[in-house]
Amino acid sequence: MRIIKLGFISLIVFSLIITGFSLFIPSHIRISKAIDINAPQDSVMNQLANAANWKKWYPGADTSAFFIEDGAIKGIQTTESAGLIITGTTDSTVTAVITGNNTKKGESGWNLFDAGRPNTVTVQWYMDFHLRWYPWEKFSSLLLEKRYGPVMETGLDKLKNLLEK
Repeated sequence: MRIIKLGFISLIVFSLIITGFSLFIPSHIRISKAIDINAPQDSVMNQLANAANWKKWYPGADTSAFFIEDGAIKGIQTTESAGLIITGTTDSTVTAVITGNNTKKGESGWNLFDAGRPNTVTVQWYMDFHLRWYPWEKFSSLLLEKRYGPVMETGLDKLKNLLEK
């Protein structure tokens, strides 16, 4: 009986310690990648703000279906129940929302900055994730950069190659 009691108390103390450590991990995570592209800002914005153009450079979009709303292409479907939908555009930003039942919900977007050289634009691609306090969510966030970072770099490289032809 003492061993069961010791095991139960140890499990509770260990769970509290793990939860305490996870509280030091931020609940808002931003992954960001950037690249300089030698192209006019209008050309870059045309590729980013028009989801129909994503098939040319967005990783995995070449085989994805479009998300169509009111007869217009608003984004892409990454799986049957998940996708990326454009929610807003300005002259230098495009914002999108990550949707889906089994995916981490968050925002994604692209910001354009003047690179300081003629006809060159810096494109920043970011993904924001908002996590709950659950320890497994917080600890899994430590792997988000490893999962999405290389995909974002590949997409930016494809976008650069497409626009610098």
